[in-house]
Amino acid sequence: MSEEILINITPQETRVAVIQQGVVQEVQIERTSARGWVGNIYMGRVVRVLPGMQSAFVDIGGARAAFLHVADLWGQRQEGIEAKPIERLLAEGQNIMVQVIKDPIGTKGARLSTQISLAGRLLVYLPQESHIGISQRIEDEEERLHLRDKLQQLLPPDVGGGFIIRTMAETASDRELTTDIDYLQKLWRDIQDKAKSAAPAAALYQDLNLGLRVARDFVNDDTARILIDSRETFQKVQAFAQEFTPNVLPRLEHYAGERPLFDLYSVEDEIEKALARRVDLKSGGYLIIDQTEALTTVDVNTGGFVGGRNFDDTIFKTNLEAALVAARQLRLRNLGGIIIVDFIDMDNEEHKNAVLNEFRKALARDRTRMTVNGFTQLGLVEMTRKRTRESLAHVLCEPCPVCEGRGELKTAQTVCYKILRELLREARQFDAREFRILASQFVIDMFLDEESQSLAMLSDFIGKPVSLQVESQYSQEQFDIVLM
Repeated sequence: MSEEILINITPQETRVAVIQQGVVQEVQIERTSARGWVGNIYMGRVVRVLPGMQSAFVDIGGARAAFLHVADLWGQRQEGIEAKPIERLLAEGQNIMVQVIKDPIGTKGARLSTQISLAGRLLVYLPQESHIGISQRIEDEEERLHLRDKLQQLLPPDVGGGFIIRTMAETASDRELTTDIDYLQKLWRDIQDKAKSAAPAAALYQDLNLGLRVARDFVNDDTARILIDSRETFQKVQAFAQEFTPNVLPRLEHYAGERPLFDLYSVEDEIEKALARRVDLKSGGYLIIDQTEALTTVDVNTGGFVGGRNFDDTIFKTNLEAALVAARQLRLRNLGGIIIVDFIDMDNEEHKNAVLNEFRKALARDRTRMTVNGFTQLGLVEMTRKRTRESLAHVLCEPCPVCEGRGELKTAQTVCYKILRELLREARQFDAREFRILASQFVIDMFLDEESQSLAMLSDFIGKPVSLQVESQYSQEQFDIVLM
């Protein structure tokens, strides 16, 4: 399936969109003021060890201390070696080389590991390991053995550490593999040299920016071209590709059209749609996607679709379409963690299996690691998708200051009744001459109309006049009671 990669550059941010058959499949955004941390290596300083949680907080120079679990300490998972408690391995004030494996998300700091990995185009270098691993996407057993033997023959005798062979290495020449080995070895030597004199919380290595990572990580055999709308970035990516990813060079194009690149391919519209709660299906059905702190739910509904031969057929067709759209939305919105998909209930086991297979097939295009379980007894599909970056909504949006992220407001009537209760409480505590209610226009209008009798009754009961004042800056839930 042919795909195109669009790179939109402004001084403030870099945006990348992956297009397949004219449809946006993935969007990534990196802002200059808040570049991602995943892959960065720091000389961290342990600020606190927590034996009860078997973890430590490590200062790497961010606003919040990063989190290091005992399971992410190198050597703790090796066979034949008994795992030690974290208090015997780390001490407060200790300097330790760490790599970020998960960006800060919400109120949580970055997640760290002491097992270092350096990504090249064809290989991932593991300086502390000694084995050669192969990407799970390379399924042919003969090909896996061939690649392992090939790499072992190319490695210089004095090379230490282990390697993981990436998918793109399948078609790589010996020269390309050797270049990748040399590049990763030099990179590791430079990091070690910096570490000898680095101050605590100093950065030893920063991963490539998003524009260059496209040339290293995003391109595959299906990539037809890469359009870049900045000449400066085009030249940088071109220079990087010339040295490290020569197969990418012929696919690079500088876009100099007058119309904005993301407008031309309707990416801006797709980004707006990806921020909405409801996603319409072509059949007339729709998805409702709710992202919470603990998990994300995807609810499938038939809506106005009545096109099947019978009810079961209608449900089956809606679920098949929903499986494709849901998989795409997970990529587009970069939703991670626990995900629950509530397909419309199906009694037919063949239909269930067909929908699940279609869903798994659609998810196979995703470059992020995930696991998918079958239907539960309640008819839900449970899955997890690795979360390494903030979701699209968390990058582009913030919680509403009015509803504080709930997505709902108390009605004007509810606020009126709350004010009446507060008035009664105030009247019992203070002997004021008059009480004045300051509230939004909607609440004041309700006191003047539907709840005017309630207000008059309370005023008679407390024996004090109550006046009303509109505060245009107040939200519907805000109010004040002023004692006159």
